[in-house]
Amino acid sequence: YAVKLDTNGYRPEVLKDLVQKGLLDMVAMDIKADKDDYSMVTGKENLDISIIEESVSFLLEGHVPYEFRTTVAKELHTEETFANISEWIGGCQAYYLQNYKESDGVILKGFQGFSIEELKGFQKILEKRIGHVGIRGID
Repeated sequence: YAVKLDTNGYRPEVLKDLVQKGLLDMVAMDIKADKDDYSMVTGKENLDISIIEESVSFLLEGHVPYEFRTTVAKELHTEETFANISEWIGGCQAYYLQNYKESDGVILKGFQGFSIEELKGFQKILEKRIGHVGIRGID
């Protein structure tokens, strides 16, 4: 069976170990926000962004196929967010915008997704530095 790891990137030592042992076929890593807003978006005060940066840098080296993705909500993300993210992960293999959807299983309610037009605007910003930018979560 092919093995895919979904990660928030907060354990780069585990990520590196699994990849170096050849145990992963694919990694999908969440990019919650740009570096400046990471603590606010995650709700974790004093988050050590260097840990996330270490995972991002390792994946960008191309040891294993990977994708980055952001679940996008109006209350958390702006055009500037995606301009900053594109600078951070520019040149990556693939990046996906996942539109937020309210559901019974969400931890904190009250967020809203974007329209397809707004998401396509973000996509254009990102495509200046990232070759493949996809959009998920649009019905």
